[in-house]
Formats: sequence, structure tokens, C-alpha cells
Amino acid sequence: MAARGWRPLAAAIAAARPGGGGPGAAPAPAPAPAAPTAAALYVHWPYCRKRCSYCNFNKYVVPAVDEVAVRACLVREARTLLRLSQVQSVTSVFFGGGTPSLASPSTIAAVLEAVAGAAHLPAGAEVTLEANPSSTSIQRLAGFRAAGVNRLSVGVQSLDDAELQLLGREHTAAEARGAVEAAWGLFPGRTSLDLLFGLPGQSRDAWAQGLEAALGLCDDHISLYQLTLEQGTALAAQVWGGALPMPPQDLLADMYLTARAMLVAAGFRHYEVSNFARKGALSTHNLSYWRAEQYIGVGPGAHGRFVPWGEGGCSREARVQTLEPGAWMREVQSQGHGTRRRVVLSPLEQLEEVLALGLRTDEGITHERPAVHVGGPGPAGLAAARPALPAAAPLGPGSRARRRQRGPEEEPDGGRRRGAQRGRGGCQRRRWRIKCESWVLAGAPPRPQPPGPGRCRPAHARGSAVAGRAAGVPLLSPEVVP
Repeated sequence: MAARGWRPLAAAIAAARPGGGGPGAAPAPAPAPAAPTAAALYVHWPYCRKRCSYCNFNKYVVPAVDEVAVRACLVREARTLLRLSQVQSVTSVFFGGGTPSLASPSTIAAVLEAVAGAAHLPAGAEVTLEANPSSTSIQRLAGFRAAGVNRLSVGVQSLDDAELQLLGREHTAAEARGAVEAAWGLFPGRTSLDLLFGLPGQSRDAWAQGLEAALGLCDDHISLYQLTLEQGTALAAQVWGGALPMPPQDLLADMYLTARAMLVAAGFRHYEVSNFARKGALSTHNLSYWRAEQYIGVGPGAHGRFVPWGEGGCSREARVQTLEPGAWMREVQSQGHGTRRRVVLSPLEQLEEVLALGLRTDEGITHERPAVHVGGPGPAGLAAARPALPAAAPLGPGSRARRRQRGPEEEPDGGRRRGAQRGRGGCQRRRWRIKCESWVLAGAPPRPQPPGPGRCRPAHARGSAVAGRAAGVPLLSPEVVP
């Protein structure tokens, strides 16, 4: 019976394909959608003091930063893209990087003032700033709070000095503890910690001990990311050269499940594959990504997803800003924004994103959310299919879902990772892409797949596409990732 509820989803997928719902079927005309009234805003600060051994994000280490020029360009691009999107309200702002805590509070304040001048920024809107423990003095944090920041995400990564040295971090474990305590005092209930697991040579016991120490220190939100080896990084070269051993896959799965058990026991809700919160302290901004809502990316290498109504557009676009800060600034100064690449997303691509992102959360996917974010204008739109999208439900007997791994020839970059493709975070251990057409919603019974660590693969939070469950557990509640 549960499988029957998913047949309308197959119809929605078919309607999203060119040519409509089947051979000879003409797609039903759909009304042009109304302009979305809200969007989240991501601001990228690309500079760091040093490059960590594992990081391939779009960041730059330079002798000196012309902060006045960078600030002016961030302000101008924010205004331009908000005007192009024609959103009336900004739901949240996230300053990421790089190391945005290296920016002065006056730069943060200037961007927030520009946002508030171009759209409505509610008084209680979540404004998050990523911070490294090495640049989080009490005076500096107080300056950020005065500028309008009301939530801090602290990149602790580890509370073990040997692990921090391996990762190439600037701070020590003692400095990390001091930074978190200072942040907690200024942002009570709104301080998040980032931790990495799956480090070379790390054992499950060592990881559990480190997490226990973090639980004694953390506030009400914590993010756990599995270490991803990225081509071109110093740590990847050491591991691939045989100098450092990586934990086996089953051990990584055990680490993930151990962490989940510890955090749930401590009162945390596992609301997204790698994010945990208690007392309702979920990240509003990151939920915008998981719910496939509109977001605008400002700054070098930032990603966005929005409809450029101000340019006469009427379809959702994937946008990427120019990577290199100098080139980006020249483009902003000449044309108001540094958008280097823009791609109109087809209705099928939008539906794939809704599925891939929604499956990462404990909310799953409901019929209401795709109706808001997937529908496109004209005959190719999904408006006619919206009422058919069912509420999230487990796949029942007699049904199964299949996926396949996309080969390098199908990757837009030929299988090579692009260091700056974050989309507010881009690292992923495996590149899974939902192939909606191949989902089997009825027919042969599922093949037996016994649960266990071998079936429960943790995944890095930032950008991995598909979340699922071990056999016997609802597919649409992704607490474990294949």
C-alpha cells in the first residue's frame, strides 16, 4: 500500500521530462509562478592565515588584504543580486569562508546594512558567522555581536593537539576551549561546534573520548563531518603516498553511529545527516539549503539558487561567482556582480535537488515543499504534478528504490573535484546523483540487505547528494547514509 502512494511521484518525474508524461502525451500548460518573496543569503570571505592540510575550499592566503575594497564589493554585489532576485525578505545570513572572523566587525556591519537596505531583514533573522579559535578574542566577538551577528559557528575540528597538528590547524586544544567558552558567553544557545572524524590513525575510542570532551563544552548545536581526502591537499598526498593510514569503511560507520548514539542520549535531535541540535537550536540558514529554498551567494566562489526576475528571468538558476578575489572584484566594480557561471535548472533537475537534499533531513520530503520550490513556468513546469506529490512515507513490501553511481564521464568536471564548488559546502566522499527515472516504485520484492556497519555508510555533510537507510528502516528518514 505504501508503494502505491509513490506512483504519483513517478508521474511527476515523467511530467518533468521533455515531452511530458509519456509517449504522445502533450504536457499540460501551467501558469507562470509568482516571484518567491524570500531567500537566504550566503557571504563568502575568501581569506585565511594559512591553508589547513585537508582543505580545498576556495580560500586564499595573502600577505595583506585590501579590506576596504573587498567590503565595497561585497556590499555592491549583495545589493545587485538582491535587486535581480526581487526578493522582499532575507530569512537568514551566513558569513562563511575562508575565515570570516578575520574580517573586521565594520565589514560585517556594512554588509548587513546593505542587505537591510535592499530587502527586509527581520530583527530576529539568524545571522551566523564562521569563526576560527585563533581569531575569536572576546573583544572581537563582542564587535561581531554589535555588528548584528547573533549566531557563531566555531571550527574546533578536534580537541586533541596531535590531531590538530595533523590537520594543520592554527589553534591548540586549549585555545579551542577558550574560544568556545567566550562564544558561549556572548551567544548563549546560539553557538555551534564543528568536529571532524575519520582522521588518519584515529580509533573509535579516541573519537568517542574527543566527542565526550566536546559535549562537556558545547552549546546546543554540533556538526560532525567525516574527513574527506581532496586531491591537491597535503593530507591527501600523505595518505595516498602511504605515509598515513585511513580508517577502514566499517570503522568509519562505527564512528558515525557511536557519535549519533552519544548525541541522542545527550538530548540532541539528529535533524540532518551531519547536524545535531537540542532545545530547538536548528540552523535556520542550513535548513534553507536542505529544503531547496532560494539562496543568494555573494563573494568569490559563492553559489546561489534563485530566479533572476529583475533580469526578466522566470526560471530558477544555479549561479557561481568568479573564484579568484581580484578578478571577482574587477567584475563587481564594472558590472555590479561577479557571476561567472549561470545555468537554468530544468524542472527535472530541480526535482532531483529537492529529493537529494530533502533525504538528508529527518523531515524527509512532503508534498508541500516541492510544490513551492520545484514548479517552473510554461509547459515544462511541474505545476500540474504538484498535487500528486505525496507525503513522506516508507517504501512498503513489493517496492524498492534503486540508484546508480555516476561515472566520471558524466561529471561536469570529468570526475575531478573543483575546490570551490561548495554551494555552502561542497566536500563529499562519494558522488551520488539521484536518477529519478530508475526508481522502481512497484514490482519485484526487494532483495535482502541485512543491516549492519557494512550497510551504514556515514557521509560528509557538505554536499553529498543521497541519504538512505539500512534495510527495514524507512528510506525517507536519512539518519544513516549509504
